[in-house]
Amino acid sequence: MVGAAVALLGGLACSDSTAPGPGPGPGDPGDVALEVLASGLSSPVFVTDAPGDPSRLFIVEKPGRIRVLRDATLLATPFLDLSSITSDGGERGLLGLAFHPRYATNGHFFVNHTDNAGNTRILRFSGSGDVADGASLEIVLEISQPYGNHNGGHLAFGPDGLLYIGMGDGGSAGDPDGNGQDLATLLGSMLRIDVDALPYSVPSDNPFVGDAGAAPEAWAYGLRNPWRFSFDRVTGDLWIGDVGQNAIEEVSFQSASSGGGENYGWNRLEGSRCYAPAACDPSGTVLPVHEYEHGVGCSVTGGYVYRGSALPALTGRYLFADYCQGWVRSFAFDGSAATDALDHSAALGPLESIVSFGEDAAGELYIVSMAGTVYRLVPSG
Repeated sequence: MVGAAVALLGGLACSDSTAPGPGPGPGDPGDVALEVLASGLSSPVFVTDAPGDPSRLFIVEKPGRIRVLRDATLLATPFLDLSSITSDGGERGLLGLAFHPRYATNGHFFVNHTDNAGNTRILRFSGSGDVADGASLEIVLEISQPYGNHNGGHLAFGPDGLLYIGMGDGGSAGDPDGNGQDLATLLGSMLRIDVDALPYSVPSDNPFVGDAGAAPEAWAYGLRNPWRFSFDRVTGDLWIGDVGQNAIEEVSFQSASSGGGENYGWNRLEGSRCYAPAACDPSGTVLPVHEYEHGVGCSVTGGYVYRGSALPALTGRYLFADYCQGWVRSFAFDGSAATDALDHSAALGPLESIVSFGEDAAGELYIVSMAGTVYRLVPSG
């Protein structure tokens, strides 16, 4: 199990510096269960919906296919099949999917995949209904990958209508090329671009526009391998699950009022601790709002702030998971730190290879097991 997590997320096998309290009782946030929506999938890694399309969910399979779950039925024909142009091995593959906010009118959606040369590509397609137009492929962005791991892989539209792309540090161990702290590279950063027209443009208010030697696409940096990030649909705040190296898994935060430019510390820091050199200066870095030590987990899977209606006790709580140990936890947030941490394992049971969460138009949440199953969080009983 640990080896599988290393292969996918770049984590290492995982006491908890902010351990959750005892499992909640009936009527508390633990009053939650799982409903199986789809099973028998081939290494699913993400699930999402499309704006204006409440009848379908779209499931990303790592080997290169996007499947359609329409009215709770998994369709045999893929929405899109990129397996012939996708390198699927270790952490590589088809890793991310984001529909344009105006998908209902422009039909545009975007994927993040590893091409057959091992590099990251962001592609745009057009589609509607149950099958997309594979011939509509347009390359948005290509990023060379020096190693086979730490590809990041997630992409999502922010409340500003711009596309955000999470990029890992390029791989190997310990960030040997120093990409996390190098603003000249797109690696180790959260990118922010305008894709309403291609070629893409860089928003003029990106924090490093005009800075000599800095990539203007960079919105924030100092990331090791951001494995799933999300925007709170109510507040607009950005949440990032960043996979650690030897000791610490972290959840990082960016307020909706931020103008970008945050340095999340890697590889000067791993979580809130010095990583390299042994003594470091943490000034100018943004520390995680929540972290846990290897020993209770090994690879964080970032999630969402719950904003649905089916589970009111979870409202406003951030849910996340660990890929190796299969637990799901949540915490509240007081504006600066995580509070009231809870472990939902007693309610949900151990889950295998939690690789992602997903959110639909109603704010309800889903859990994806790379072992082949997509679940929906529902009230217990």
